[in-house]
Amino acid sequence: MKKISVAKVVVNIGVGKSGEPLERAKNALNEITGQQPSVRGARDNIRDFAIHKGEPIAAIVTLRRERAIEFMKRSIAAKRNMIKASSFDEFGNVSLGIHEHIDIPGTKYNPDIGIVGMDVSIALTRPGYSIAKKRNKVRIGKKHRITKKDSIEFFEKQFGVQII
Repeated sequence: MKKISVAKVVVNIGVGKSGEPLERAKNALNEITGQQPSVRGARDNIRDFAIHKGEPIAAIVTLRRERAIEFMKRSIAAKRNMIKASSFDEFGNVSLGIHEHIDIPGTKYNPDIGIVGMDVSIALTRPGYSIAKKRNKVRIGKKHRITKKDSIEFFEKQFGVQII
């Protein structure tokens, strides 16, 4: 019951405006992950950037199972198998940024897309975590939660990642 596994990997490209840049971001995500991205809208109005509430400004993909692990390995390789300790939160999740999507191994430059940056968030889980999502809200016990230390050990052992 203490075995940690990857629940999901969420890849996000925020472009800040709709139209052609958003289409390029969607194409980049589709090319990199092999999955159709979803479009996300702005939460609030931001007058300085001419963004209106609900306007599509980002593309996002959620990967699970084998696709998630395969993409996670590639994205960590883009960071030279090193992750900062500050990238881990207190619940064992990891977030990292990739400045240029062509840094990901197996990705070639496409002039139609250009170069885009992205955020990669990795959520970890243990058996029994799904009970918290059921109708009768049940808490996960303190000893069963994934801590920052557990997450760091998992990445070092399973994927050979160096924590800096």
